[in-house]
Amino acid sequence: MAKYIFITGGVVSSLGKGISGASIGKLLQIHGFKVNMIKFDPYINVDPGTMSPYQHGEVFVTLDGTEADLDLGTYERFLDVYTNKSNTNTAGDVYRTVIDRERMGYYNGSTVQVIPHITDEIKKRFTVFRDEYDVSIIEIGGTVGDIESLPFMETARQFQLENKKEDVFSIHVTLVPYIAGARELKTKPTQHSVNKLREIGISPDMIICRTEHILDKPLKKKVSLFCNVKENCVIEALNVPSIYFIPEEFYKQNVDSLIIEKLKLNPKKKFTEVWFKKVRPTKNKFCKEVKIAIVGKYANLKDAYKSIDESFNIVALELSTEIVIHYLRAEDGGLIEKLKNYDAILVPGGFGNRGVEGKIKAITYARENKVPFLGICLGMQCSVIEASRNLAKLKDANSTEFDETTKYPVVKILDGQKNIQYRGGTMRLGSYKAKIKENTLAHSLYKTTEINERHRHRYEMNPKFIEKLDKLGFLVSAYHEEVLPEIVEVKDHPFFIGVQFHPEFASRPMKPHPLFKGLIDASLKK
Repeated sequence: MAKYIFITGGVVSSLGKGISGASIGKLLQIHGFKVNMIKFDPYINVDPGTMSPYQHGEVFVTLDGTEADLDLGTYERFLDVYTNKSNTNTAGDVYRTVIDRERMGYYNGSTVQVIPHITDEIKKRFTVFRDEYDVSIIEIGGTVGDIESLPFMETARQFQLENKKEDVFSIHVTLVPYIAGARELKTKPTQHSVNKLREIGISPDMIICRTEHILDKPLKKKVSLFCNVKENCVIEALNVPSIYFIPEEFYKQNVDSLIIEKLKLNPKKKFTEVWFKKVRPTKNKFCKEVKIAIVGKYANLKDAYKSIDESFNIVALELSTEIVIHYLRAEDGGLIEKLKNYDAILVPGGFGNRGVEGKIKAITYARENKVPFLGICLGMQCSVIEASRNLAKLKDANSTEFDETTKYPVVKILDGQKNIQYRGGTMRLGSYKAKIKENTLAHSLYKTTEINERHRHRYEMNPKFIEKLDKLGFLVSAYHEEVLPEIVEVKDHPFFIGVQFHPEFASRPMKPHPLFKGLIDASLKK
């Protein structure tokens, strides 16, 4: 019988519901259970694909091409599973499904309502993995009390009622703020949040308290009493140096044992602490330092490049190296002078022409000064423009994304992408194969001639200019179906590589992506 864990949040957003759920999932995996996670976001957008990173951080792309919330990247990295469209749901997508059915006469003339039609559709999505996994962890986005979250909360209430007590476990993540003037931790926000949840009809089995200070026994007892949960189910969630330490912190508080007991699960294998040891560096392990400059549009918004950050964190553990990441605004003055302080440069993906010329200048600096460089998606396209202008002397070479009338369209839109009506979900999305040429930097990194990587873009390098650039040492080292350039690199450079795909989505703890590892390796040698 499948088991379900619901995770809700209160007081404020961004408390780490996804990380908490993924950490619990990892503990259950170590006990031998098959675990997957499902995200339910309350916004009306069908997916985050058309949302600004300032609104929602990075857009994570699944293998099947679904544009999803960045929490799915957390799920994949912690649980080492591959997510798909069934792992991500929004209010917009749920309502669209129900409305489409109504338009097709599916409801036989019934009045379509939130209850039961919307809630029944959400229930279907709760149970989508019941035949494949032992435990489904369901994260409901937003904060309890938000009007947008109510249909999902109501469905969770119904689901608890309709299933056995031992099949459903409810976790509420809250904030216990520290008031510096009073030198006190305050539990009142948690009390109010849990009361609001209970008004909806959900009584949590466990409360995870985000806090900057240790919760002492009297404070835990107070939360237990006022929130009607057992004292040992009041869990302290302190800030830690790495999110990958959180499963061990939860393990120390018996989170996994409490859940296993309530859900009447029988562990399938002996618990070992191998994962904890591998992700936690030993004392003085970081004996080397590498400084990375990420030149992008969203320098003030770390979540816009969440998976890139995590890819470097994973490499740091693998190579026993402290990687210091600084985000530089591509449109800022004095960019080149700033770049002189860094060991490597990365230009990430993005859309629109803001900051493009700054990115191109950064790439010129990396190429001419033999600084290790990695360009991702738009970063690769900018490297093509840079090489065309400065190596091939094609003055004003550009992408048609930025200049539709350019004389040298070295990057252009796909024919099938012209005159699209909807922006969402209309790019080259998801996993595509690429064939790598032997005796190239790409081949030495991947150690194979065939790869599968995830894409999210609409423009491509124009094959018309490949031969001219190749003669100048700017090579295409991988193609999709022998037509579309996937990887470019520069001869006689310690590490200069651009990729049309997003390698950051494939990074895993203990499985660093070869491109990120290669960049840091080259920086250390430099």
